[in-house]
Amino acid sequence: MTRRRRTGRGDRAAGLGRKGTDLGRRRVLQTAGALAFMNALPARSASRGPRVVVVGAGAFGGWTALMLVRKGARVTLLDSRGAGNTIASSAGETRVIRAVYGDNAVAMRMAIRAMELWKENQARFNMVLFRERGLLWLASDDDSYLAAALPLLKVAGRTWDEMTPAAAAKRYPAIDFDGVRRIILEPAAGYLLARQACETVARAVVSEGGELRQAEVRPPRLPGGRPSKSAAIDRVRLDALSLADGGRLPADQFVFACGPWLGSLFPDLIGDWVRPTRQELFTFTTPAGDTRFFDDRLPPWVDLGPPLRYGIPGGEGRGMKFGDDTRGPLFDPTSGDRTPSAEGERAARAYLERRFPALRGAPLESAQVCQYENSPDNRFLIDRHPHATNVFIVGGGSGHGFKHGPAVGEMVAAMVLGERPVDETFSLRRFFN
Repeated sequence: MTRRRRTGRGDRAAGLGRKGTDLGRRRVLQTAGALAFMNALPARSASRGPRVVVVGAGAFGGWTALMLVRKGARVTLLDSRGAGNTIASSAGETRVIRAVYGDNAVAMRMAIRAMELWKENQARFNMVLFRERGLLWLASDDDSYLAAALPLLKVAGRTWDEMTPAAAAKRYPAIDFDGVRRIILEPAAGYLLARQACETVARAVVSEGGELRQAEVRPPRLPGGRPSKSAAIDRVRLDALSLADGGRLPADQFVFACGPWLGSLFPDLIGDWVRPTRQELFTFTTPAGDTRFFDDRLPPWVDLGPPLRYGIPGGEGRGMKFGDDTRGPLFDPTSGDRTPSAEGERAARAYLERRFPALRGAPLESAQVCQYENSPDNRFLIDRHPHATNVFIVGGGSGHGFKHGPAVGEMVAAMVLGERPVDETFSLRRFFN
């Protein structure tokens, strides 16, 4: 039987990496048309706010730019390949969004704030980007991640459903719950339409008064490497960015939200504090007419394993997406081989055929290679450059950053405009000697 546990009044699986391999001619034309339209719009009047350049139109950069525009800044959003491009870490069709974060109360609170902002903004955009379908958590041997999360959810006023395997099998008949010891449904969770979100936010930056440009940035010339915690730091101001085409782009403030490229833009400071790893995703076609796999009957799911695996069911005409959260080998996001491996497909099939028997022999619908950009402790990097008073670094999504985009953007915009200090939780200083 299902046991409903209500914990209040309100309601790890885990920018610029590849989640898709072919936009298609129609999408390319639509994107080109949108860029032409956006670049034709006037920027804000020179009498308004500070000039801010944001480099990177992924989840962190796009939302930061939009929040800055709404605060009156004159914003230019740059991306070398465009928002939602296929080699961006923020690319791809879908992402899980959830508030369960083990014992990490900071990440939980940020995720809850992000959910609020996703809902507010999709209403503003008149476009559904957050599909609130719930998230099913499965624990077999070790349920410590869930055990640590539930008291924090209770304090935050969130609810969850806990059910027996028999009750879960009746409710979700597509899943074989053999070996699963604990099952939790997080009802306020779900999934995001990632590529559409990146493109929509970029359009909003322009329509609300900012500018979007497709341009490649050269590494800024700034002093120093990694300072010690005790050493005095000399700081300078960056006057302008140097572009690959020889141009210069002056501004008052600069935000670098460049995902796996942060280390190459700031090799002496960031370096291996951002380590891109190769990750494979597989989507399998679900049986024709089998409504058990529709996203209104089967929520996204996370199997805590180990290893941790996750999936997003069919929605928007797609099949079952499968990912393994295990960090892959180091990966070059610019020139790395993005051919999915036969071994990865075999492992995906072996798991899905056991947990979802109706997917035995299912056709492979698509396969992609993307990357995580991992920080040493899987927490974000959000800080002022230690050697530059007007340069901010935002990254280290570590495979779980996309969902937090609006909350990160809100935080960074306030930091850039001097409305709040750097949050020590995400400061670079935690890695200084």
